[in-house]
Amino acid sequence: MSHRTQCLLMLAAASFFMFVSTAGAEEAPPSGEAMYQHLVKLASGDGREAALLARLGAASNTLSWEGAEALTFDGHLRKLDISEGKEGEKRPFYFVRAVSGEVSILAMPEDMSVLDGKGDSPYAGLGKVLGKKTRFVALASSATVDGVSYAFVKLEAKPEQLLLDRLFFIAIVVLLFLTMVGMGMTLTPRDFTQVFKTPLAMIVGPVCVFGVMPLLATAMGRAFGFYETFPFIYLGMILIAVTPGGVTSNLMTYFGKGDVALSVSLTAVCTVAALFFTPVLLQVFGPNIPEFSIPVMEVFKTMLVLVVVPLFVGMLVRWRAEGFARRAEKIFALIGLFALLFLIIVGIWSNLDKFADTERYGVKFYAMIFLLTLSGMLVSAVASKVLRVRNYQVRAISLETGLRNASLAMTIALLLQDQMGDFYSSMFFTSGIFGLWMYAAGAVSIFLYPRLFPLTADELAAHQVARKA
Repeated sequence: MSHRTQCLLMLAAASFFMFVSTAGAEEAPPSGEAMYQHLVKLASGDGREAALLARLGAASNTLSWEGAEALTFDGHLRKLDISEGKEGEKRPFYFVRAVSGEVSILAMPEDMSVLDGKGDSPYAGLGKVLGKKTRFVALASSATVDGVSYAFVKLEAKPEQLLLDRLFFIAIVVLLFLTMVGMGMTLTPRDFTQVFKTPLAMIVGPVCVFGVMPLLATAMGRAFGFYETFPFIYLGMILIAVTPGGVTSNLMTYFGKGDVALSVSLTAVCTVAALFFTPVLLQVFGPNIPEFSIPVMEVFKTMLVLVVVPLFVGMLVRWRAEGFARRAEKIFALIGLFALLFLIIVGIWSNLDKFADTERYGVKFYAMIFLLTLSGMLVSAVASKVLRVRNYQVRAISLETGLRNASLAMTIALLLQDQMGDFYSSMFFTSGIFGLWMYAAGAVSIFLYPRLFPLTADELAAHQVARKA
């Protein structure tokens, strides 16, 4: 036998023994976000993947909890629905994500009916804490299923939602509702008839708001690489780009010597139109994550309850008690400003660790957010000018396009991030940073307007009349 043949045989033998020694080895468990996405993908997969989840659930019932490690930690309860193969029938699968990032499968009781009860079981009323920041007291263990090690926890006490988290959610919903009531109290039916007075501007404006910004967000998200690498940052950009403007655009239009009446009318029309456009455009531009689907109806209901209903409540107050509405305008404007600052400050304070994640939220991220709001203003201004809109109205359309209702975007992100699988709250963080950057971009745009879109004497006179009013 030649030396070369001997070497080849030895190499083949070594490869065979290496294969045998590793074939039964336990695969390293995915951790954090990888485990999170792994479980979500299993739930949305075919019958084989759903069967693996079923085996995971069964494995939790075979664990011995005697001598298991006792843990107390803060986190979120998550639920996946597994298809049972019969039409319309689904079985819940629960897991827990600690705020530190660890993901553990929740061992369930044999009698699942206790979840709907009010007894002493730690699992009674479990669904009430879904999606809420909660304190868990549990036992921890692990098991290997299909060669992968999974962490399990068993509840020892009823999970309790953290008081500050409960107050925070109540506060943001109430503040946003009051903000929209305040916006409604500044509106009259005449603001919705502006389309007949300035038809060109009232057509170009919404097209820029719901057309230009989503396209820019899509282009930038892809150009900067976030579409592939950090999809929820990309989705956050789409979310802020498909929300309507707020009272900030009206105020900035006033300072920018634009058509304030047009700005108010655009805000009113776009806010109502957002009931349709926000969920639909989020679905059109946002499905960059194959295993997730945009909860269109949830977005629709959120827009209806927190935007459209309070807007018309405010208009009703204005109609029935105009004197009170006028006196209360400044108070509600301050509530709106406080709501935005509250969301940004509290949100950023609770996500300070995000600033340390420079791979995800580095210079490229902040530059992209600033460029999105600034380019939205400039591109919509140029497009309006090309379509022969007057400079006085160009300024209003520009600011209405680039300045968005960041409070609404952050609230939607908070309410949906659990069902969307937004592990790092990237949609919320992106909306919050946009809410800060848009003021800087608005100031830059206002500085450029006199040079790019100068006003005629008649337009300056019209602004003076609006200022006195």
